[in-house]
Order: sequence, then C-alpha cells, then structure tokens
Amino acid sequence: MGREGELAELEAVLADASAGRPTIAFLAGESGIGKTRLLSEFERRASAGDPPVRVMGGDCVELGEGELPYAPIVGALRPLARQHDPVLDGLPAATRAELGALIPGLGGAAASERLGADGDDAAQARLFEALLTLFDELGRDRTLLLSIEDIHWADSSTRAFLAFLARSLCSERVMVVASYRPDELHRRHPLRPLLAELERNASARRLELSPLTRAELREQLADILGAEPDKELLERMWARSEGNPLFTEELLAGGLDGRGAMPPTLRDALMVRVERLSEAAQEVLRLVAIARRVDTELLSGASPLEPAELRVALREAVASHILTADEDGSYRFRHALLREVVADDLLPGERTEFHLQLARALERRAAEQGEGAHLAAGIAHHYYAAGDQTAALAASVRAADAADSVHAHGEAAALLDRALELWDRVPDAETITGVDYIELLRRAAFDNGAMDDFPRKEQLLKKALELVDREADPRRAASLMEALARTQWSLNHAEDAIETGAHALALLPEDEPTIEAGRVLGWLAKVRMLQGRYVAALEVASEAIEVGQAVGDTLAEARARNARGISLAALGDVEAGTAELRKAVEIARERDNANEMGSAYANLADALNAAGRSRQALEVVEDAQRIVAERLRHTDWLNTMIAEFKFLVGEWDDAERWMPSRERRQVGTSLMYIALQRVTMALGRGDHATAREYLEAIGDNIAQSTEPQFLGAWGALSAMLDLREGDIEAARAAIDEALDRIEFCTEDASRIVRLSAVGVAIEADAAQRARDLGEDPGPALARAEIMLARVRAAAEGDRPVERAWLAVAEAQWTRAEGNTVPLLWERAAEEWDALEWPYEAALMRWRLAEAHLTEGDRAAASSAASAALATAHRLGARWLENEIEGLCARGRLQFDGVPVPGRDEPEDEEPERPEEEPFGLTPRERQVLTLVSEGRTNREIGDTLFMAEKTASVHVSRILSKLGVRSRTEAAAVAHRLGLDAASGTGRPAAGA
Repeated sequence: MGREGELAELEAVLADASAGRPTIAFLAGESGIGKTRLLSEFERRASAGDPPVRVMGGDCVELGEGELPYAPIVGALRPLARQHDPVLDGLPAATRAELGALIPGLGGAAASERLGADGDDAAQARLFEALLTLFDELGRDRTLLLSIEDIHWADSSTRAFLAFLARSLCSERVMVVASYRPDELHRRHPLRPLLAELERNASARRLELSPLTRAELREQLADILGAEPDKELLERMWARSEGNPLFTEELLAGGLDGRGAMPPTLRDALMVRVERLSEAAQEVLRLVAIARRVDTELLSGASPLEPAELRVALREAVASHILTADEDGSYRFRHALLREVVADDLLPGERTEFHLQLARALERRAAEQGEGAHLAAGIAHHYYAAGDQTAALAASVRAADAADSVHAHGEAAALLDRALELWDRVPDAETITGVDYIELLRRAAFDNGAMDDFPRKEQLLKKALELVDREADPRRAASLMEALARTQWSLNHAEDAIETGAHALALLPEDEPTIEAGRVLGWLAKVRMLQGRYVAALEVASEAIEVGQAVGDTLAEARARNARGISLAALGDVEAGTAELRKAVEIARERDNANEMGSAYANLADALNAAGRSRQALEVVEDAQRIVAERLRHTDWLNTMIAEFKFLVGEWDDAERWMPSRERRQVGTSLMYIALQRVTMALGRGDHATAREYLEAIGDNIAQSTEPQFLGAWGALSAMLDLREGDIEAARAAIDEALDRIEFCTEDASRIVRLSAVGVAIEADAAQRARDLGEDPGPALARAEIMLARVRAAAEGDRPVERAWLAVAEAQWTRAEGNTVPLLWERAAEEWDALEWPYEAALMRWRLAEAHLTEGDRAAASSAASAALATAHRLGARWLENEIEGLCARGRLQFDGVPVPGRDEPEDEEPERPEEEPFGLTPRERQVLTLVSEGRTNREIGDTLFMAEKTASVHVSRILSKLGVRSRTEAAAVAHRLGLDAASGTGRPAAGA
C-alpha cells in the first residue's frame, strides 16, 4: 500500500542494472514502516518478470561484539551450495577455493590463510574478488538482485564488502538493495561514515520510506478488514499509528482497534499479542529471541520442552504470525521489532540461562559437524553473554581462528580484543586457549591492521614487545619489531619505523641467516628505495637476497630484487636494474603470486620509462596486464600505467580509454597515482577545472605521504596549474613544499630535476612580470639560478629524461634573464623528440616560435609555431593550441601559409593596420591601450574617447584577447614591455624585450 512510487524507482534501477549499469539502492525507514514488505514485493515482481531476475538475499544479525562474519552474504549463497547451481562449476578453481572457505561445499575449500603469515595482506581482497566474479557470472544469463536487510546490524566484513562493491561494480548486471533503520544510527555508529560515502556515489540510490497517508491507511484497513473502515475507526487508527503499517496491523491483530484502552506504543501493542499465547509458546519465543534464528534441532537441544510440546508451541507461534518458518527449516520472528520486544522483557536470570543453553547446544553441534566461522562465533557470543568467562575465552580464540580462515579480520579483531579483556580474569588462560598472551596480542594487532586501524595495531605490538624477553627470544622480538616498523611506516612515522627495523636486525645473530632477518632486510630495502635512497637500498637488498636464498624464502628474495632493480636503474645502471626486476618477475610467476607479479612488472616498466624507453615500457606493462588480469579481476594500477605511457608517447585517446572508470572508487596509493595521472591528462587537454578537482581530492592523502614519486608529481602538477592561472606565489609554494618534503639526501634525481625545472619556469615568468611592472627582477633571478643549479646537479650522467629537463631549464633561464636564445629552445625540443614525447616537444616549439618572433625572424617563428600547432591539434592539447594561436595572432604569423584569423571587431573600429602592428591592434585599440596603461576605467576611457562605456568594455576585451593576457594590469605590463603604450608610440618591441 502506498509504495507505487518506490516500486517504480526500484524497477527503474533494476532496468539500469540489466543494461550493464550496476547500482546499490538503500531503503531507509523506521521500524515497522514497511521496508521488508516493499523489498519482498519488489523481489516477487523481479523474479516473475520477463525476463526473470535471479534473486538472492540475506539479512544481518545483531550479535554483539562477536558478530557473525559475512552473515547476509552467507545467507544469500547458502542456497547455491545446497542446490549446487551449475554456475559454480564454471568458476576458476582459485575462485571456487576462495568461496569454499566462506561456504563449505561451494566448490572447494581454501586453506586457512591467517593475515601476516607470509606478509600477504590481500586475503580479504581476494575473497571479495571471488565474490564479485561469482556475482558477475550469476548475472550473465539473467540479472542478479542481491538484497541485504538490516545493514545497521551488519558485521564489519559485510560493511567492507559493500564498500568494495560500490567502487568495483562497473558493468556487471547486478543490483544490490540494502535496508536500514536511520533511527538506529547513533553518532558513532560504524555504518554512518560508510553510508555517507556510498550514498554520494553517482550510481547509488536512496529511498526513504515515509509513513502512510490517511488515504493509504484507509486502503490498508480495508484490505485487512475486507470492507471499508468507518470514519471513526480510521481516525482512531490514524491518531494512534501515525501511518506506521506495522503498528496498524498489530493494533488490529490484537483486537485493539479502539474499543477499549489502547497501548501507548507499538512495543506495548506487540507484547499484548505475545502475552495471549500459551506459556510453552511464550517460552519458545523467549529462546528464539535470544537465538535470533534457529532450526528445530537446535531448539530441541536448547529447550527443556519435550519434542511434542515443542512442536505444538512452534505451531502456535507460527499460526499467530509472530514466528515465520523459512524454507531451510529455521524459525525467526516475523519482524525484528517483535524479537526486540520479547528480548527486552526477559529477566536477567532468564537471559543468562537461555544464552548458556544455546552455547552448549551449539558446542554439541560443532562436535558432530565441525566448527565453522558462524558456529564458532555463535558459541563465543552465547558463552560471553551468559557470563561464563572461562568458556567464553576459549571459544573467542577459536572463533577468531575461524573468522581469520574466511578473512573476516574485523570479526577476528573483535573476538581477540574480547579474549584480551578476559585473559586476566581466567586462571591458567594459556592452557585453556593454547596460546600465550604475546601471541594473542600479535594476532590481534594483525587483524586490527587488516581493518586499517594502524594506531591500535601499533599499540598492541608495542605491548607485546614489552612482554618479550629479547635476550631469551630474539627472533620473536625481531619478528614483532618488523611488524611494528611496517605499521609505523603506514602511520607516516618514517624515522621511528627505520629505527625499529634497525633494532630488529641488531637483535638477530649476524652469522646465522633467519627468515626474520630476510623479512626485515627486504622491508628496509623497499623503504630506502621508496625514499629515493638508492645506494642504501642496494646494500640492504643484496643482504636480503643472500639471507632469503640461505633460508629458502623466495618471496623475501623477490621483494628484495624488486627494490634492488629499481635502485640500480635509478642510479643509471638500467641494464643491471631491469635484469634484477625480470628475476623478481620470474620468482613471482613461479610462485603464481599475482600481487607480486603485478608489482615486479610495474617496477620493470617504470624503470624503462624513467630511462627514456617509453615504448619498451609500454610493451612490458601491456604484457603484464594480460598476464595478471588472468589472475586478478581488476588491474587498475597496470591499466593506469598503460594510460600514462600512451599519454607520454602521444596516444592520448587510447590513454583515456585505459584509465580506470571514474565511478570506481580507489584508496591509498592507487587513489593518488590514478588521480595524479588524471591531473596530467586534464592539464594536457586544458581542462583546468578537472585538474584542480583531482588535486584537491587527494590533498589529504598527499599530506600523509612520504614517497617522492607522489610528492614530486603533486608539486610539479600543482605548480604548473597555478602558473597557468597566473598565481606565481602559489606555484612557488607548491615547488618549495615538494622539494622540502623530498629529503635533501635523496638520490631520486628524476623528481628533483622535474620540480626544479618547473621552478625555473616559474621564476622566468616572475622575472618577466617584474620587468613589465618596472620592478626589480633580481629576487626572481636569484631563485631561478638556485633552481637551475639543482637541475644541473641532479641531471649529471647519461640519463635521457633528466637531460631533456636540463635543456628545458637552461632555456627557461635565458627567458628569466630577458634574453632570447632560440637555439636552446630548439635543443630542448630535440631532446623530447628523441624520447618520443611529442607534447613536451610541442611546448618547446611554442617557446621557440616566441623566441624567434622576439628576434624579428618571422619565417622561423612561423615554422616553429606551425609544427607546435600541428602536434597540439593532433593530440587534442587545447590549452597549448590556444597559446600558440594567440602568439600567431599577436605576431601576425602565417600558419601553413594562411594567416591565423582574428576576432570580430566592434562595429565602430577602423580597419586593422598592416604588418607593422605585431598584435593586430587597430589605431582605436592603441588609443584604448594607452588609457588602460594609465589605469583608466572603462567609463573614463569612454569619456576621453567619446564612446559608450559598453563600447570601451568591448575594446578592452579585444585587447586582452589579442595580447593573450588575463587582466588589465597584465595588458599594461605587456604594452610597456613591447613598446605599445604611449611612452613608445612605435608599435615595436622595446630594447631588451
């Protein structure tokens, strides 16, 4: 009743999903408002549609701290396993194995893989990828509708999966509908930030269900009563229920339609219905209220009722429409609010006894069937709620083991935190759990880290270290220190992290290779490499490789070779570096480790590109993408690398096609890398608004980063955008901040060279502006000289890319001095030509044309401008096109033998003077420019020259366009510099310009 609009909107969203535009829809509404009823009707229509839709669903379960991991996902998938859907057989073996860890019998059983066992923290991501692959396959023959009810009770793993779906769904024929109660979301509820993120997604929909109107309530009453309600009854029910459908139903079902005292609240109305049942039925309801969802076998094991008496009580509860029987033989309350009312009415002793009965019944089941993640979590929850601390401690540790086996690290963290809380209250806790307190702390730390709670992880690891006897057990202490160092690095505590790693090494014997030493050394090598300290990284990586080989730890060896390869290449030995990286690729492929393969391939391509071999780098990364894509569903990093290299070599349209979908959400380093590439492409296209948007979007991430690869790109791109917008001070600040944050002792020459070269360009603009305004250019020249010295120092050696940036910086230096040396701009263009980076070469030829024009060589200027404009047009570099066309218009240059057209002039303008006016200014415009140079307003110009103020405004706009400037101040400065103002009167460039 009253939900036609919402149903129509849901059906429209489903149509989008069927067309390959997946969507997540949220149903929000208070308890009893009709979320479940609406969802049931929508599912019925969808499954009966033409073509029919595949419907799967599950609901979240409120189970306190020890939440059931992936509760609604397990509920949705269980029928697939029970019916052995043929789609399962077509899944890759690895996918079936991952899913088998979640639902035994779903096509395989993945080995339990605890986070941190081999340093692979992508276990949950692999499970999510497997689920997404399954959903994609299920949606191929018919659209998949996945419903998840009551996400205000969702476990942390389910919340993480929803976030993953929101950023990962791209073209799958999948629709997800999730319901929740807004009134349940207190200020610190963990669902609040997730909803704030997901509901902003362009593909997300939010439907908030409102109470029924009076007319809709009349329709509901008529349907229930079988006849139109009289006016008095309608008004009584409207006043009492306020349009809440469930309240209305319960008032009528309880005979509380106004012919007597009416309960003040919905909860009171619900209790009236419960209290009318027999005592046996009420006892069953109390037990189900604690269990939440329970099958007959478990009820028999937990209830003191005899089997026959239990069956009668269940039949009575179902017949009264308080319990419902599901297809799998389990029972639950028809509405969550009914369960809450019964549970809230329990006495403390009753509650404890029911929890204990359920825990023992579940333990008996576990002994017979095996203890999976859900069963283990239930046992732990009920023992803890019953107050049996000894049993709760043992069960919590076992449940954490089970949760880790399905990569539900949030639930495992909660269970281990509970175990830590109980530890001191339970005698002989180590014997009961089978682990000591230090190990419990370590495991809790890793699970908290898997949920990105790095402060908590650091706290737990430090506590564990305090308890370790470093002299008696140095290897254990070193292992904990290695984990602590990684955590500190994640928290941007770089110096603390390196110091911790050094302490870990100091604990280990120098003459005895160990796995711990190999892991610490491999991590330190990576850190030094990321910091640009390549010499130190080489030394540490060599030692890590030696130790890894001695102890047979090939993963540590592969990672060390990865760091060593990048370091060698960055220091100039490209052949040796790429050889190391190819070895890292080989090891990763032998282990069939897709993540390590992707990392090694990406670094190999990056090393080649940094050496000026962009075409070769592109071939490597395209091969990598094909290989890794067979093992991972998404390869966004590799795809972005393809886009980056294609953009560099001038294949801009292809580059755009390779970029990850803008709708797919990214995090961490992927977010920064992809956003920075989008900024690069937006600047090339001249889309400055988009460039600014992406720079601002990752500002917080950059502020927390310590890696030159991100800091350098951020600084250079920000400065270039600021410079284009005329904000020299902001551009300077961006360069200075980036250089300050890239440590002065770094050997990452490529980032310093690029930043400093852009810095020289900034000071060239600043010096030119100072001269235009009659100010001292000395400060800008001094800064330019410092920046140029940085470029020269960092560009030593035979490195083609750095050599090209040096050529740029030297040409910009002459511009800063106020000189024109076309040869330097031509040399810079040729350096970029050699690298096959056409956009950078076109930028240099634009400046080359400008230099030739200043010297009066129009033929050479036209040739350079023609070449630059042709490249800019082919690439789609609109900003550069505009700059070159502006230069041609100002200088009256020929392009391919045809003059560049000017703008339509105001009606009263005189004909343009011929070639002696280099900017194409008419005599009238020269008069206006003279007055602009004197600081006159449009009204004053009009009064002086006897024209309307509006006409004066048109003249000023035309002048700004022809001079290629953005403001009246810049127009006056250019006029003075080039001798176009009243002081010169010649129309020729002033001396030294």
